[in-house]
Amino acid sequence: MDQKKLRGRAWVFEDNVDTDLIYHNKYLAETDPKKMPQFAFEYYPGKEKFAKEVKPGDFVVAGRNFGCGSSREHAVYCLKEGGVPVVLAESFARIYYRNAINNGYPVLFVKGLSQGIKDGKIVDGDELEVDLATGTITNLTQKTSFHGDAVADLENEIMTAGGLIPYLKAQVAQ
Repeated sequence: MDQKKLRGRAWVFEDNVDTDLIYHNKYLAETDPKKMPQFAFEYYPGKEKFAKEVKPGDFVVAGRNFGCGSSREHAVYCLKEGGVPVVLAESFARIYYRNAINNGYPVLFVKGLSQGIKDGKIVDGDELEVDLATGTITNLTQKTSFHGDAVADLENEIMTAGGLIPYLKAQVAQ
């Protein structure tokens, strides 16, 4: 995981964002991860234009239990390949979290984010700066900040390697 500060625009979602809303099951036949971003959040109410309007470097920001529902790596690929550098959420469904780590995609647990979203302390379009090394999220628009938990050492090594398979290959090579 790149340890520099990242800057981008916030795309804000509430609690319990289901994998069907991240990447609908009607597109599961698509096997090319590079083509998956065009379907991201197509069925999420109010975010139907996400895939057309998201820019590389923008952040997905959510409350609790992001990625709940079925196990589909498509929900990770569509964001990763769409240029979203990290998902920020108060908590993640375990299956989404493991899929993200195993595919080398950073996620950051951010305390108080669910309430911050409800209180309007972070809204769509806010400019954020995310420091992956410290877990600090600064909302440059509203002059507020949140603090995320750093990823555990082993998980960070897996993400830095580009995912579980590249990590295991590197371990075997040593």
